[in-house]
Amino acid sequence: MDTDYSDSDFHGATWTDRHFDGCDFSESDFRGATLDRCTFTDCDFTRADLGEAVVRGTAFRSCSFDRTTLTDSTFTGCSLIGSTFVDCRFRPIAIRDSDLTLVSLVGASLRGTDLSDLRLCEANLDDADLRETDLRRSDLTGARLRRTDLTDADLRGTRVDPDGWVQAKLRGARIELDAAVAFAAAHGLRIG
Repeated sequence: MDTDYSDSDFHGATWTDRHFDGCDFSESDFRGATLDRCTFTDCDFTRADLGEAVVRGTAFRSCSFDRTTLTDSTFTGCSLIGSTFVDCRFRPIAIRDSDLTLVSLVGASLRGTDLSDLRLCEANLDDADLRETDLRRSDLTGARLRRTDLTDADLRGTRVDPDGWVQAKLRGARIELDAAVAFAAAHGLRIG
């Protein structure tokens, strides 16, 4: 539909079952908005404000979030597959039961955020600040973790590829025995 919604005021709006394809929402105000079961495909949210938004069962497919404000927003049961986040303001943010497969969060600051039980397969988390983050039971299979700071993160039950154990900063991270063995093997240690 390629509709231009740039610089629009959707403050406090409630949208249910709406679909947008190739739309420009740059610099739009979604503060306090509620988005239920909506679909956004290839949409641009550059410099948009989604602060305090409540987003449920909504899909953002290959959307661009550049310098977007997401503070105090809640995403529950959402899909953000293939979306890109650049220089966004996240903290605090709540993301629950959501799929972030192929998402780019390069350099994102998500320190201390609860990211447990999320699907982050093949996500690009290079240079992200995930210190003190709760990633319990999350799936990081195929995720890029070069220079990702996972200091003091909780990784119990998290699925991580061998490359991730080598590339990320893991000082003080909490892991289970199986993960400790995988970590040792990834670093070339022989066990037994």
